[in-house]
Amino acid sequence: MNSLPRLPSRLPQVGTTIFTVMSRLATEHGAINLSQGFPDFSPHALLLERVAHHMAMGANQYPPMAGVLPLREVIAEKLETLYGAHYDVETEITVTAGATQAIFTAIAACVRSGDEVIVFAPVYDSYLPAIALQGGTARVVNLRPPAFRPDWTEVAAAIGPRTRMIILNTPHNPTGTVWTLADMADLGRLVRDTDIVLLGDEVYEHIVFADGPTAGRHESLARYAELRERSFVVSSFGKTFHITGWKVAYCAAPAALMAEFRKAHQFIVFTVHHPSQLALADFMRAEPGFAAELANFYRQKRDFFRQQLAGSRFELLPCDGTYFQLARYDKISAQPDAEFVRWLTIEKGVAAIPVSAFMPDGSDHGLIRFCFAKNDATLAAAGEKLRAV
Repeated sequence: MNSLPRLPSRLPQVGTTIFTVMSRLATEHGAINLSQGFPDFSPHALLLERVAHHMAMGANQYPPMAGVLPLREVIAEKLETLYGAHYDVETEITVTAGATQAIFTAIAACVRSGDEVIVFAPVYDSYLPAIALQGGTARVVNLRPPAFRPDWTEVAAAIGPRTRMIILNTPHNPTGTVWTLADMADLGRLVRDTDIVLLGDEVYEHIVFADGPTAGRHESLARYAELRERSFVVSSFGKTFHITGWKVAYCAAPAALMAEFRKAHQFIVFTVHHPSQLALADFMRAEPGFAAELANFYRQKRDFFRQQLAGSRFELLPCDGTYFQLARYDKISAQPDAEFVRWLTIEKGVAAIPVSAFMPDGSDHGLIRFCFAKNDATLAAAGEKLRAV
């Protein structure tokens, strides 16, 4: 009998992602799934009609490696309109198979063995494995509750001669924190006259609720020339247009960076579902105001969900962006957060995500994350269960 080959794991600490684990647990126990970040409502009917149209018209073979031109053109127009940033459609925009692929590809293109990458924790779970697979080392800067704001003194201390990249995520998953103009200015001062590359995970760019003089304004890396010239900027059509299962996103970067990005992109995924790209281009032309209304749409859902938890024993933290709400549960239980969400799913019928899953050191602040990108009926049903906890 042949024995199986011995294969030392390149990711020995990595298991099945918490989002898959909790969604599976919710399904097994018939719980309301407020864990994984996807809507339970349908996308715009026009999007569905246009993708079917382009399939019927024959767009079923490989599109260009960088993405179809009509979609890259409308992306370029969007970036110029929102951020005053000019990106060349031929050399500086690439359509990707979701934002996770874009982030992985940017890391693969830039990070080499021995390089260091600064990340902010709580950190989205795909960053660290991508860094490790390239032989890099993550330098973690912690964002502390309840505000989860970056401490720029700590960031400065983390920068060293091997720092290759800084990854920022704003609006931030899971905390809902939104970076400010002052944050971007501090970042600019730290990377000026260095070879540090920036990677902006900006998938929730259209979901900003923060008040004040720049209310609702997303501080994109693309907005600032000094930052833009060293940045990969990633956004997600899935998050913006309620089509997370389509796995279509994009990356924008200066030509020199994008050339390296595409070298990796063509061998990681090569290209992206053809009719979906054409449908998105059509939809963005036909409904140019859709993204602009997204913040109000999700603000109403956030407020509705928070109202549902009024009178409960959960303590809700501020949420200035994304479609996630953090909550403390210390008035309910002293369990670790991973144990508490299992209990909440199995015994009380609502699934959430433990925030410790976003902490590289596993630290537990007694916080869980709910997703409110759901129909109001779903949120009301969840609220009834959660008020009874």
